[in-house]
Amino acid sequence: MATIFIPSMLRPLTGGVRQVECEARNVRQVIEFLDELYPGIKDRLVEDGEIRENLAVAIDGDVAIMGMLEKVGENSEVHFVPAIGGGR
Repeated sequence: MATIFIPSMLRPLTGGVRQVECEARNVRQVIEFLDELYPGIKDRLVEDGEIRENLAVAIDGDVAIMGMLEKVGENSEVHFVPAIGGGR
């Protein structure tokens, strides 16, 4: 099962839970799973069907470039992190 790490900004919605495990094949399924466990979390992660602009998803240390469709492996680690804007 994939390990999903909950960022500190969302832990009030999870009752302080820092990580959960789930079976998912992509980021969309991870978010749907999280929203079933913690109603309302999806609204904090997704806007207009896509990952919010101020967030990034890292899977096994690599930033997901395919957004909600990015694949999640059986033993992946998934992190939701604040997006970092580019410089000049």
